[in-house]
Amino acid sequence: MSLRRSDDPLDTYLLRVFVLLISERSVSRTALRLNQSQPAVSAALKRLREILGDPLLVREKGGMVPTERALALMSHAKGALAEIDRMTDAPESFEPHSTRHEFRVGSPDYLAPVFVASVAERFRREAPQARLSLHALGPSFDFERSLAEGDLDVVIGNWPEPPHRMHLSMLLEDEIVCLVAASHPCAKKGMSVDDYLRAAHVVPMPYSISQRGVIDSVLASMRINRDERVAVQSFTAAPYLLQGTDLVFTTTRHFAQFYANLLPLAIIPSPIAFPPMRFYQLWHERNHHSTGHRWLRRLLSDCGRRIAPPHA
Repeated sequence: MSLRRSDDPLDTYLLRVFVLLISERSVSRTALRLNQSQPAVSAALKRLREILGDPLLVREKGGMVPTERALALMSHAKGALAEIDRMTDAPESFEPHSTRHEFRVGSPDYLAPVFVASVAERFRREAPQARLSLHALGPSFDFERSLAEGDLDVVIGNWPEPPHRMHLSMLLEDEIVCLVAASHPCAKKGMSVDDYLRAAHVVPMPYSISQRGVIDSVLASMRINRDERVAVQSFTAAPYLLQGTDLVFTTTRHFAQFYANLLPLAIIPSPIAFPPMRFYQLWHERNHHSTGHRWLRRLLSDCGRRIAPPHA
């Protein structure tokens, strides 16, 4: 039996337009991502509405929002595109210097000043035509689902117990220290456990919905409660709040050193015996054998070793 085009109306182009439209919720941004004109994307949206029998995007106050059917179809569309890409991408064809692929990496914002900056510099040097999309993790961000559905290629974090359902490798290992204002009473004399317990602390809000951070986990295991006076959503805001105050921020040495070089701050050893903080990269089986993905993972590993070589 022969199939007419009307029997199989969805092609790869329309699938890609659909996924980007629902993700971006904007015809203009989708056109920019696809390097297409807005009329062309509008025509594709009209065709998708006809084929799928649904508005897909509707206008509400504040912009466009996807319909319930559009959201339900999203995972199917992404899965279909992933299968098509696997069929058409030759593993041996990946060349970093000429690829135009978009690589998507999720990480906490506290890695940006040193590690992510190093990654961006190396990425631009080795893959000048490619695109690097950096996504900040937050407490409501389901990174495991994003990896499974292909929204992210790699997620970087410092989980006490990394998820076992994913592939992982350690990127770097770093000492935990205390960062304080240069004028802090403990800046010169050091800090005792009693000083730490009496101090007012700046703490970051969690970036994972599945488990607490390494520092909080260790303190909880030791039944230590610190005086959390200031909570910040952005990790990189914390050092600026220390200036001229008696606040204490517990963090990694490479992060502390960056800001101690920039601001009137001092680094002091932590009086609490924290284990080294280990940072991992996670990825899904769907990308495990991709040559482009392997190149990205090697790049991340190399950058991690340059900052703080792992000891194990």
